[in-house]
This record gives sequence, structure tokens and C-alpha cells, in this order.
Amino acid sequence: MKTTTKASIAIALATCLTVTNASADMVFGVYAGVQGWDMDAEGGFGTVDEFNQSGNNSHADFNFDSQTQGSFYLAIEHPVPILPNIKIKHNQMDTDGATRLNSTFEFGGTTYSVDSSLDTQIDLTNTDIIMYYEILDNDLVTVDVGINVKLVDGQLDVANVDDPLQRSRETFSGPVPMLYGAVKIGLPFTGLGVFADGSFLSVGDHTLYDYEAGIDYTFIDNMAIDMTLQVGYRAIKLELEDLDDINSNLDFDGVFVGLEAHF
Repeated sequence: MKTTTKASIAIALATCLTVTNASADMVFGVYAGVQGWDMDAEGGFGTVDEFNQSGNNSHADFNFDSQTQGSFYLAIEHPVPILPNIKIKHNQMDTDGATRLNSTFEFGGTTYSVDSSLDTQIDLTNTDIIMYYEILDNDLVTVDVGINVKLVDGQLDVANVDDPLQRSRETFSGPVPMLYGAVKIGLPFTGLGVFADGSFLSVGDHTLYDYEAGIDYTFIDNMAIDMTLQVGYRAIKLELEDLDDINSNLDFDGVFVGLEAHF
């Protein structure tokens, strides 16, 4: 009888430890990922105060080159209910463009005359700091909501092709708070899933969004690590009014592939 009781207690303890470990794996985890993005860009930019002072055009649209960009991210999810999970994502966004002016354009203290051929180099590399809560988390559906503070750090260079002395540069930076949401739906017994996540802001003359959607496939799934391939589409819009005296109306989009590890 005592032997049976001891065995029952041992089985119960082992069961409790197993459940505890499984629960800990579900509520705490580290995600690390990298993405390559075939990015197309269109739109233009300008400055704020020069238009008001001179009456000349302070905005020009450019024909931008397609570029392959990179992003990488790290997310930490934990079991503390009142504290948000955190995800940090760094996004490379730089490209070159060209245009022939059909009106006078002022930028960075330089006036470019009609019919000037301009080259531009833009660098809008940014970092997302996302704080979110999991409101639904199971093997079939995961839903996250939160806030994304996008730290934009931009540099805009303009040069006259025919006059090497005519060139100008403007830099700007600032945090942009955005609403964040994500959803993932798993397809049972296949390793496949569909996902979408994005951030959005529309306040006054500012309209920004950054979203991606696609499919993924988990090709390694065990207690130590999960490895997932991603394929999808990503789009970013930066319509900014007077961010550090810069106006922009720029759109970026294209197909991406990624690899994510879950520890």
C-alpha cells in the first residue's frame, strides 16, 4: 500500500513538473529574425520653411531605383501579465533617385532652376520599438495589440548633375508613435501558417503605415528551437508634414523573404 502511495506521489510530481515546463515554454520565449526585402520606392520630399519664405516650389518627385534592403528583429515574450512584451526591429531603407525639374525647386538652402537634372540619395533607416500584449495565443490563432514607437532617422541629399557645386543636404529625426497589431493563423498538421502585422498612424497631416503579410513554414519544431521560413509582401508609407522642417510623401513596397528562430 505504501509502495503504491509513493509511486502515485512520484507520478503526480513528475506530471506537475512536465506541465510547468510546457507552460513556461508557451508563455516565455525569444524570437529572432532577419528579412531581405526587394523594395520599390516612389514619391518625393521637400522642406517647409523655404516655401513660405520664397514662394518657390519646395517639393520634388523622383524616380527611385529598386533596392534590396534588410531588416532584423528581436522579440521577448514573458509571463508577467501587466508588463508588455517587447519587439525591436531595425529597418534599412536607402535608395537613389533622379528627376528633371519642371519648376524651380528649393532645398537645403539651394535653388535649383527649371530643367535641372537632379540626383538624390535618401536614407530613411528606422527602428521600431514595439510594446504589445498577446490577447490570444494558441496553436491555431495568435493575436497581438500594442504601440510602436518608430524612430525615424533620415538623410536627404540632392545634387545637380550638370553643376557639381550645386548640392544640398537635410537631416531629420524624431519618434513617431503608432498603433500596432498582429495576427497569425496556423494550419494544423502542415507546419504552414498565414500572418499579418502592421503599424498605423493618421493624425493631422501625418499618415504613416508599415505592414507586412505572408505565409510561413516551420521546418524545425522541437523543444530546443523552432525555425520558420517566411515569404510575403511589405509596404511602408511616410507622409510627413513638418517633421524637423521636412515634408515627405514616400511609398515603399515589395516582396520579402525571411528566417525566424524561436528559442
